[in-house]
Amino acid sequence: MKFDLLTFGRASIDLYSKNIGAEFNDIKELTTAIGGSPVNISVGAQRLGLKTSIVTGVGNDPVGGFIIHTLKQENVDVSHVNIIRDTTSTAVVCGIVPPDKFPLVFYRDKAPDNYLTIDMVNTIDFDQYKSFLMTGTALSVEPTRSSAIYATEKAKTKGTTIFLDIDFRANLWHDVRAFGVTLRQYLPLCDIVMGTEEELLAMGLTDSDQVTIKDSAISSPTIEGDINGVIKQVLSSGIKLLLVKTGSKGVTAYYPDGKTEDIPGFPVEVVNVLGAGDAFASGFIYGYLQNWDTYQSARLANACGAWIVTRQGCSNYAPTYEEIIQFITDKGGF
Repeated sequence: MKFDLLTFGRASIDLYSKNIGAEFNDIKELTTAIGGSPVNISVGAQRLGLKTSIVTGVGNDPVGGFIIHTLKQENVDVSHVNIIRDTTSTAVVCGIVPPDKFPLVFYRDKAPDNYLTIDMVNTIDFDQYKSFLMTGTALSVEPTRSSAIYATEKAKTKGTTIFLDIDFRANLWHDVRAFGVTLRQYLPLCDIVMGTEEELLAMGLTDSDQVTIKDSAISSPTIEGDINGVIKQVLSSGIKLLLVKTGSKGVTAYYPDGKTEDIPGFPVEVVNVLGAGDAFASGFIYGYLQNWDTYQSARLANACGAWIVTRQGCSNYAPTYEEIIQFITDKGGF
């Protein structure tokens, strides 16, 4: 196979505050990087040593050019980065006020990655990929939703390992309850599912009042619900493994046979939480594809997440394999 990983979903230019601790109104400088969960995961996994590719869309504009150029610089394959006419490449602006205020604004009017088609998927040779990663946001609107499901079905027929990063962004859905309805239908296609407790709870929403977003922190809402009930429902869908991320505590692995496994994290001083989940996914997928066990793969994933939260960006700060192994060694090893 030519590639280790194919990711599917959104791509953007990320504009992060350089003024750490400054409230949004007081931001004077911004840094630029490429972003969106599929982008961050592709770049992160590539830096660790995997060969990665991405399915996404950009506009025929300078921002789209920046995204493609930077992906190429990171050695991520761009064969399936589609230039979508009559759309505008997307942007994300983020404030950084540690330890717990990270206001996030998405600019996604006519987002190109919302217009991925089945014809575009038909250009992909799924024999070339060991694993396939879907993000929840890619299932939010048509035609990309159907294209995402179709791509997953095609990958599944090739025996490709299917990863799902739950990736809940409340403001990108017409109704937050539709998030759970859609992802619950998608789950039977998946092998390994990754998400925070809040993202798991979002899959069981029955009332929009269960979601609270404070300080525009779209990536880390407060959600009410029955976490144990949702976990049982997810495990009953036919998946092989559920990874529930718990921040600095680490992650808990849940198996369909009822077994659970707590894998500790790496406590660090937080600068910026955004991108930690994407770094986690990159690390876990790397370990999994090396045939490491769940514990070692998740420890690497936790280390990658810890590495990123000490930085003020996402993909542009992703560690190399050598860097993250040294980080783990310095923290006492696996």
